[in-house]
Amino acid sequence: MATAVNINDVLAGRVALEVECVDRLLLNAYVPSLQVPGQVVRFLAGHRGNPVPSPAVMGQIGNRFVGQVKAFAAADQVPLLRLAAPDRSRWDDRKLDHVRPYLDQAERDGRFGVVAIVSCQEFQHVFSARNRATKPGAVWFEFFRERRRVGAYYFYFLDREFWPGFVKICTYFPYPAQVWVNGHEWSKRQARRAGIEFAALSNGFAACADPERLQAICDSLGPDDAQAFFERSMSQIPTPLSPADRAAGYWWELSMRQVEVSRTLVLDDPRRARSFFEALVSDNVGIGRPEEVSVVFARQLRKATPGQFQTRVFTAGTDVRIDFRYRSSRVKQYLKDGRALRIETVINKPDDLGIQRRLRNLPDLIAKARQVNQRLLMIERAGQSCAIGSALFERIHQPYEREGQRTGALRFGDTRAMALAGALHHVLNAVTGFTNKSLRGHVAGLLGQDYSQHQMSYDLRRLRLHGLIERLPRSNTYILTAEGIRVAVFYTKLQNRLLRPLLDADKPPAPIDVRRALATIERAVKTYIQAARLAPAT
Repeated sequence: MATAVNINDVLAGRVALEVECVDRLLLNAYVPSLQVPGQVVRFLAGHRGNPVPSPAVMGQIGNRFVGQVKAFAAADQVPLLRLAAPDRSRWDDRKLDHVRPYLDQAERDGRFGVVAIVSCQEFQHVFSARNRATKPGAVWFEFFRERRRVGAYYFYFLDREFWPGFVKICTYFPYPAQVWVNGHEWSKRQARRAGIEFAALSNGFAACADPERLQAICDSLGPDDAQAFFERSMSQIPTPLSPADRAAGYWWELSMRQVEVSRTLVLDDPRRARSFFEALVSDNVGIGRPEEVSVVFARQLRKATPGQFQTRVFTAGTDVRIDFRYRSSRVKQYLKDGRALRIETVINKPDDLGIQRRLRNLPDLIAKARQVNQRLLMIERAGQSCAIGSALFERIHQPYEREGQRTGALRFGDTRAMALAGALHHVLNAVTGFTNKSLRGHVAGLLGQDYSQHQMSYDLRRLRLHGLIERLPRSNTYILTAEGIRVAVFYTKLQNRLLRPLLDADKPPAPIDVRRALATIERAVKTYIQAARLAPAT
């Protein structure tokens, strides 16, 4: 039997470069003083001076903005592209793919600013109005929010700091907008400016002569940089809000819509990257750790794609990816350009990690996302070196007294203890933390019977007193300690990967050499019994 690949052996001394960096940064831009109907009336009547606040006035502002965009495109000779909805079955039908030739040409020409404008229609939450007047000829408009398909313009920039990026502005009141930039591209610009030599991945770094300075640059990306890009961009394009509106307090503010924080480990040999995933997937399949393991064959798999796509294939031309979700966010792990291990935490709702959405909270969100990336890799490495020493094994097998409290043992083989280990072994709980409620469902499922909140509280207490979990300050969330990770993985693997297969080793799917060896032992034992005249009477 071939020696199993171990993740720790793959990574030991083989990581040529390790970098943590913000990747995709998508921000919402909204006007805080235009969020409720009363503010709309105040803007149209009080600020703009219209005697009747009506939807016709909003339409005039939007039509004027559309005209200004067309005039801007014609005057500056900026391509104005009208695109239909993207074809999700193709990887090359994104808006950026259509704009890429213009970005490349602007880069060759050394020309910065708006390089293309994409006109499209999208669903947005905007204000509408209905006439609630009862008298003929009278008007009394009631404003309300609804989701409608309206026009939007994507202004694509080649920026001196961020390189490619866009600002999207909706053409309908209250003109919601979005901002997109890429943290890796920003870091590349800053590294070149600082004179740091590096080789680039398609979206990242493949090598660097000074990793510490490069990491310091990646760490320096913050809210002020994103805000500066937004201000530079808005100063170059037409907007539905005028300078007078801004002076009166009607202007956009930024909040976080989607933040991707990555950790990239570039290995010294591309073959080691594939070996890492081979070991990782084989270690995780069948013991309930990630929620989804997929092998992608050069195309995206969707719900409508027919057939089963769970085959474990590790050959040239395949991209291995492991995903799992947490509320509205997710963590993905994949090979980057066939030579680097990339872990990305994608935060679609900052609330998932207990962070408010305002842009000023970006550093806190980055810090928490990095902890998720770091913890995922730590758990994966611990999962392949999980044997526990006799001292720890004996300690958790005995009642334990700590902090003046006595708690029960966690004996291997005990049904409840094994269900606890299996639930803690689930990578989602291990990475993001867990509460009484979230863990209780996993334990109940493994037990196959009712499992009360009181029972969960008792088990959390004994896990904590044994030093296997710890409670986060000022919260009801727990995380596994280093010993807790090893115990959970060891208990689960010992039962599911060793004892159960050995007990059923005399029949398929046990390896043929094991079955032959057991058959030989069985014949030898029967012969020995018969020679001792101890065989049962026929």
